[in-house]
Amino acid sequence: MNWASSEVVGILTFLLPGFVAAAIFYSLTSHPKPGAFERVIQALIFTMIVQAITVALDIGFDAKAMGEWEPGPSVGIAVILALVATYLSNNDTAHWLLRRLRFTRETSFPTEWYSSFSRHQGCYVVLHMNGQRRLYGWPEEWPSRPDEGHFRISRGEWLFEDQAQALTGVSAILIPASEVEMVEFMNTKHERLDK
Repeated sequence: MNWASSEVVGILTFLLPGFVAAAIFYSLTSHPKPGAFERVIQALIFTMIVQAITVALDIGFDAKAMGEWEPGPSVGIAVILALVATYLSNNDTAHWLLRRLRFTRETSFPTEWYSSFSRHQGCYVVLHMNGQRRLYGWPEEWPSRPDEGHFRISRGEWLFEDQAQALTGVSAILIPASEVEMVEFMNTKHERLDK
């Protein structure tokens, strides 16, 4: 039994950099966390990349002893790898290049919702809500998915047929995403609707 438990500990120690990298990636991106099996597969992929980098840099690996492995440098490399992967995903860098080369039309964002908000940063929005209510304002925060979370709108104005009513004395308003039927992104130079 000791043999089995030491083997399990050895395997988990070997996979630790991959699990660390996957945990960092999913905590810093809006991608939904996969199931247990997919997490193990991703940990294996991250581990293979980390181990390849570790061997290439000859850090924490004794080529003569082939079984000795130091987890410290590998975990450090895993953290750096996860931060690079997070940056590439959050900024659509890799997919942008692949779209330019006509390999894909996809983005690295988890949903079209997330992609739209990322592409229209710096824009005012009009939230069309249930009951034909409309709110115009600056989106300080927005949900990653359209079915959960809240919008935090500052400099808000309720829009009516022929006028806008500013929310005076209010620094921001939270609107549940479940109340929003449609989002309009205004031009970046557009300051107010009634001008």
